[in-house]
Amino acid sequence: MDLAPSQLAALVAIADQGTFEAAARHLHVTPSAVSQRIRALESAVGRVVVQRTTPCRPTAAGEVLLRLARQTQLLYDEVRDALADGHRSTVDLPVAVNADSLATWFRDVVGAVAGWPDVALRLHVEDQAFSAGLLRGGDVLAAVTSEPAAVQGCSVELLGTLRYLPAAAPAFAERWRQGRGHDWAAMPLVVFNEKDALQHEVLTARGVGEPPVVHRVPTSADFHEAVRLGLGWGMIPEPQLRPDVRAGLLVPLGGRAHLDVALHWQRWRLDSPVLDRLTDEVRAAARASLRQ
Repeated sequence: MDLAPSQLAALVAIADQGTFEAAARHLHVTPSAVSQRIRALESAVGRVVVQRTTPCRPTAAGEVLLRLARQTQLLYDEVRDALADGHRSTVDLPVAVNADSLATWFRDVVGAVAGWPDVALRLHVEDQAFSAGLLRGGDVLAAVTSEPAAVQGCSVELLGTLRYLPAAAPAFAERWRQGRGHDWAAMPLVVFNEKDALQHEVLTARGVGEPPVVHRVPTSADFHEAVRLGLGWGMIPEPQLRPDVRAGLLVPLGGRAHLDVALHWQRWRLDSPVLDRLTDEVRAAARASLRQ
């Protein structure tokens, strides 16, 4: 099976850009050239590799090739830089991270990468329970995930635990007070999105079902602010909650109630200096902020 780098690059561009036309603009070629490369790739492997939908997505066979394509692209970029005479190319670094990590401890990683010339960090924000799927599909080279089992072709290591605590604005907590506790069955709550089960885990542990009012706020910063404004109660990451409790903006609910989410770092097993350097930064940031 003879796979040309230009064919693999076309597959990456279509996966990232969504259409053949956008991929052509990204690669500075014509849409016809992109189509020819994909047809040649499909002829080489004997399978359809791209679903011609809107947006275009790789097929199961295409996902296997996409993983190879991203790894190959990273290694080619690093070799070009090593051989370049003052003319460095940009190294593309796609990484998956959950929104709460990005809003807290992972910002140290972003700050570190900000000082790396010619490295383009492309973050995919995905729930920690689902981010390993982006590794399997070839969308990213590394991921912060709650999945402890290594994706095929990847290494995995435990970073630490991100603790979540139920919290609410003081006035909200007082309004829903019931005896020494709170009316969990009736209190409005805030969820991040349809994948966010943290609040429901707390309710299930208390033998309570979903309350009548459930708000959905799908960004980490706005979720945090919505709880501070009294829209409902929610599970707040410990690094965000500590300063708010000190400032009187939020109060913990449920006594010592909390949920600990173990976070892992999964990355492709590649001999890549850039990926190694990123891994070192992720470890350092996790040691500084997560519970070990």
